[in-house]
Amino acid sequence: MFKNKNENVIKEFVIENKEHLYRFAYSYVKNSEDALDIVQDSIHKALKKQDSLHDPKTVKSWVYRIVVNTALDFLRTRKKVQLSDNETLEFLIPGKPDVYSNLDLKKALTELSAEDQTLITLRFFEDLKITEIAEILDMNVNTTKTRLYKILDILKKKLADSTGGM
Repeated sequence: MFKNKNENVIKEFVIENKEHLYRFAYSYVKNSEDALDIVQDSIHKALKKQDSLHDPKTVKSWVYRIVVNTALDFLRTRKKVQLSDNETLEFLIPGKPDVYSNLDLKKALTELSAEDQTLITLRFFEDLKITEIAEILDMNVNTTKTRLYKILDILKKKLADSTGGM
């Protein structure tokens, strides 16, 4: 099997610019090990997706875009995993079991239709974007937004009624 002509272009660019790519990744993460991981992942992605490089003359911007996206993905995942401060940890450590005498929100959610519960769950409990929800539910994005805001308004009114006003 023959090698894609882009493979050599990408390899040459990476070899000639490895220090630049490293410094660029480091500018995002401020950590040498993470920057090396990002560069390595970026090179792997570039070689894997070499067919999407349509013009070998644009290899520089193409590889840098991959590094940017890889670094941003890394930062997003790291943001989700960051450790909390001691006060937050103490708050989260289970002590006494939580006892709620007022479960109005839970009750209001159970009174929604299954479709409406799904929308709320995907948006607020699974933290999905509206476009992702629309794709999952095979709905138009605007329809998804409208339904979500309508459901939130219904919940707000139910909670206001049950607490005597908000």
